[in-house]
Amino acid sequence: MSVEKIIVPNVGDFKDIEIIEVLVEEGQTIKKNDSLITLESDKSSVEVPSTFEGVIEKINVKIGEKVNQGDLILTLKAKEKAQSKQIIEKNENAFQKPAFKKEIKKSVAVSSNQNNNLASPKVRKFARELGSNIAQIPGSQRSGRVIEEDIKKFIKSQSSTSKTQVEKKNYKDEYSHEEFGEVEVKEIPRVKKLSGPQLARSWTEIPHVTQHEEIDITEMEKFRSSLFDYYSGEKISVTPLAFITKAIVCALMKFPNFNASIDSVAEKIIYKKYFHIGFAVDTPHGLMVPKIRNVDQMGIKEIGEELKKTSKLCRDLKIDKKEFFGGSMTISSLGGIGGTFFTPIINPPEVAILGVGKSFDKLVKIKNKIIIKKILPISLSYDHRVIDGAEGAKFCVYLGECLGKDFAFKLAV
Repeated sequence: MSVEKIIVPNVGDFKDIEIIEVLVEEGQTIKKNDSLITLESDKSSVEVPSTFEGVIEKINVKIGEKVNQGDLILTLKAKEKAQSKQIIEKNENAFQKPAFKKEIKKSVAVSSNQNNNLASPKVRKFARELGSNIAQIPGSQRSGRVIEEDIKKFIKSQSSTSKTQVEKKNYKDEYSHEEFGEVEVKEIPRVKKLSGPQLARSWTEIPHVTQHEEIDITEMEKFRSSLFDYYSGEKISVTPLAFITKAIVCALMKFPNFNASIDSVAEKIIYKKYFHIGFAVDTPHGLMVPKIRNVDQMGIKEIGEELKKTSKLCRDLKIDKKEFFGGSMTISSLGGIGGTFFTPIINPPEVAILGVGKSFDKLVKIKNKIIIKKILPISLSYDHRVIDGAEGAKFCVYLGECLGKDFAFKLAV
């Protein structure tokens, strides 16, 4: 077996032609006429075939490099010495003949080395630029030929299904943490391992918009602190979260887009007729988001009791897995910890989440008088594919009304 060199053929007046594909690998056995690389100028593209049959010894070019006539493409151990003048002449004139430039857009380029899919070099480049493997894309044309529309449909289907397998990229730090001091390595808690992919999916697939608002809950707090049992005379302790949960239901009834989910595959919106509110529970095992079912059928006191009961089940790890699914909207409250505004991440397939900060006193000037108001900071994140900014603002305003003076007694019913 002789070692032969395959070089870039005559490309006419074109110089510095870019390599857009390398179709072979070192150690691969190829046949005569098998395509080796794809060259593309600003007017046309062409595949350079092998003039020998044998085993590739070394590849001297890479994707993105620019080459000229006579540059070495690769060396191989050839089985036969005879070259095909017809193939050489065809490639030497590929960039020169006007007829070829017109035909190249319609032609089908087959690479038996890479995959069995039929596709033109232009379509192959389009797939590569979008990060897709053309071998995985079913063609809609005759003999399974792949066109640009097939690539678009394939990418759309991959991004809209939860079954898409995303290749994990492993990033390695240049220096280990141990080089800078003492460290301790622990396992990631199971709950966080389970929630991590869900959060990553939400952040990368959903276009988040977050609106912040300050709600006056002065009257609501007065009403809440005045609750007592008429029979025993004992004070009734109800958490502010119960009032917020009830107010959320009122707002969902008025703005049904917030009580919806997107079916990306069918390209439809699913409107829910039930009102199951999720709330974030901080446990020693990690953050959990269970649902309270049919909140529209409960009173404030009943909601408060259900919140306590469900939180305890989460902390004791006795809650059923199904209770983490099938929600209308989620509330993430930091009121017991501190802080004001933040950006809560939507819990799919829901389309909105309400972040609640810690209430604070604020001096407000009303009718030339300075008075103190109790303010509740909220952060509303929503899916911009379903909800626009105007509707998001209206939701916040209405929620403020539901927690204000006029609605305080209504919510307690």
